[in-house]
This record gives sequence, structure tokens and C-alpha cells, in this order.
Amino acid sequence: MASGDIPVERVAENDHAFAIRDINPRAPVHDLIIPREHIADAREIEAGHAETLAGLFTLAGEVGRAEGVHESGYRLAFNVGEAAGMTIHHLHLHLVGGRQLGHEG
Repeated sequence: MASGDIPVERVAENDHAFAIRDINPRAPVHDLIIPREHIADAREIEAGHAETLAGLFTLAGEVGRAEGVHESGYRLAFNVGEAAGMTIHHLHLHLVGGRQLGHEG
């Protein structure tokens, strides 16, 4: 995805991350914000990743505004490990919104 090998719809990007539409959306707005630096999952985050993570969350805010869910609200979530439903072994942040979300999302 990052290299352009897999066709995806890019929503936004910055120096540290890019955002794409989820191919199996769980809500009207469901984007993935993906750091350019490889981090397998949240269990591997270290202090040295601070700049990457700042870029990731900054982009998430920009995507929320661009997708029109900034005012109504949205969910940001990491899946960590297979039991949580993680299927892509590269850290990515789900931005989900566009409808009323329950506790299970």
C-alpha cells in the first residue's frame, strides 16, 4: 500500500503517515491512518516513535475534518493482535464515524 503496489483510495497524507479508505467499511466513514515507518503493532511502540505518532494523530484530525465527522464525532482505534481482529501486521489507526456508534463499534 505504502509503495503503491496495492490500489487504494488515498484520503490524505503527510510526511509521517497516509490515510486510505477501508476496503471493508464498518460505518459510512471508515478510514485507515497508516504510518510510513514500519511498526508491527502498538506493542512495539517506543519513545523513538514519538514523531511518527504525532504525525499519525495529526493526520487523523485532518481526516476527521475532511470526512465531515469532526463536529459529530468519530472513533479512533488500534487493533492489537489476532484476538482483537488485527489482520494487517503494520500499525494502523481506524477512524470510524458517520453514524451513531455503539460500544462494540
